[in-house]
Amino acid sequence: MSSVSVDNPENEPCPPDHTRFVCISDTHSRHTRMTHAVPWGHVLLHAGDFTMHGLLAEVVDFNTFLGTLPHEHKIVIAGNHELTFDEGSREEFKQRFHDLCPDLCRATSSAAHAKSLLTNCWYLEDEEVTVRGFHIYGSPWQPAHRWWAFNVSELGTRLAEKWERIPTHTDILLTHSPPHGIRDSYSFMRHAGCKELLREVKTRIKPQCHVFGHIHEDYGVTVKGSTTYINAATCNGGYRPTRQPIVFDLPNPELDSATQALADISLVDTIRDVLWRLGQLSLSFFSNKG
Repeated sequence: MSSVSVDNPENEPCPPDHTRFVCISDTHSRHTRMTHAVPWGHVLLHAGDFTMHGLLAEVVDFNTFLGTLPHEHKIVIAGNHELTFDEGSREEFKQRFHDLCPDLCRATSSAAHAKSLLTNCWYLEDEEVTVRGFHIYGSPWQPAHRWWAFNVSELGTRLAEKWERIPTHTDILLTHSPPHGIRDSYSFMRHAGCKELLREVKTRIKPQCHVFGHIHEDYGVTVKGSTTYINAATCNGGYRPTRQPIVFDLPNPELDSATQALADISLVDTIRDVLWRLGQLSLSFFSNKG
């Protein structure tokens, strides 16, 4: 991974033949009050908790914010605060906290509808997308914590099964949960990260970069082995959006011969189409002159 200053990343030029990634997380509907502006990059990564409770109005507001950003690709996952994105957790929340959040408790729309409101990004939920040649996989799950969304108990195999789906060709892993022991500390050095996730990342997936959030208190970058781990939590422990977006550059992957051939064919077809259209325009011009 190329070294980019976290203090003033927007002042560092992106090297030629590289892709610039900008990481934020845990903005909690405070995206318009961020102390630091979101800098330019080719790809924006948001590691979840973009709302406080997943209210549809919050989702729409966040989507509008995404539409103002200049990034060519914007990739977003949910976090434990996106209650409307996870049907099971929303029902439990309604039963427990009807008076605390009546708007959420009155919500009748489906999780699919809530997710459909994110029109200005790629929304990933246990799936991958390839942008600029990089394989990016996103997943919202974390070890169970009270009544929040996308909770799975670490007892049994269900959480491990979530991580086992992640392909080994993943270049950038985007999860809401940190791996256990890496940028996951809070309240007197207690660890909130997932042990099964750590095992999969270290022994099988080995991505170039693992971006997450969830634990506001442990923002920053750690390098272990061949993987760079980034806790990109924008809000601090007091839910104030004071943290600077974290930026990194990666050299563009070389295309394999089949992919390159398809790209070449596409380019030839594009040139042929442009020349044909220019020819048609010329014929039309001279016909009108006659």
